[in-house]
Amino acid sequence: MLKSEKSTPFNLQVLYEDNHLIVVNKRVGDIVQGDKTGDAPLSEVVKQYLKEKYNKPGNVYLGVVHRLDRPTSGIVLFAKTSKALPRLNKLFSEGNTKKVYWAVVQKAPRNQKETLTHWLVRNPKQNKSYAHDKEVPNSKKAVLEYHFLKKLDNYYLLEIDLKTGRHHQIRAQLAAMGCHIKGDLKYGADRSNKDGGIHLHARSLELEHPVQKEIMTFVAPPPEDPVWNACL
Repeated sequence: MLKSEKSTPFNLQVLYEDNHLIVVNKRVGDIVQGDKTGDAPLSEVVKQYLKEKYNKPGNVYLGVVHRLDRPTSGIVLFAKTSKALPRLNKLFSEGNTKKVYWAVVQKAPRNQKETLTHWLVRNPKQNKSYAHDKEVPNSKKAVLEYHFLKKLDNYYLLEIDLKTGRHHQIRAQLAAMGCHIKGDLKYGADRSNKDGGIHLHARSLELEHPVQKEIMTFVAPPPEDPVWNACL
């Protein structure tokens, strides 16, 4: 398996930065926050980037607002000030953000456009979520809307408007519909991608700036590979 290029302070893909926030395009394999692997998380890479850029002595403040799965690419937003962090946390927790994803799937969807509603049960030991059609014990409601965007040679591109933010939500819901994401072995894809990633990309994020109060939209280009390039 090829090792994908990880983000470093010197190759970080910064999409936007101001006094209160920084938005980066996460690479496949980057981990947003530290976990049991002990790998350097993206949050530390961004801190190091800011330290170098501004010659900051001592610790750099950075607040983690949301996460993306390790094999997924795309937009991750961090707070640069303690003023911005609680406001951003509130926007995300109350669903006052618009998150759009692109997914390359193995099978054509059943409709051009559809809203999917499932009840997800998370299994922490397997680090996996299971989608149910009806409410079951310990389940959380998961809602997304997909649009069919494009037929590729062997795959199909879907745009997903995420309505709720559950663990592995898009991966589990699309798999439940029979549209497995390219490379996502955990959720039923027939083979892995060479870089260990999956073809799921956090394409855009729209929200109100936590301090200036204006509506901002960020868009992240997908990774450079033949399949993603065919989507553009």
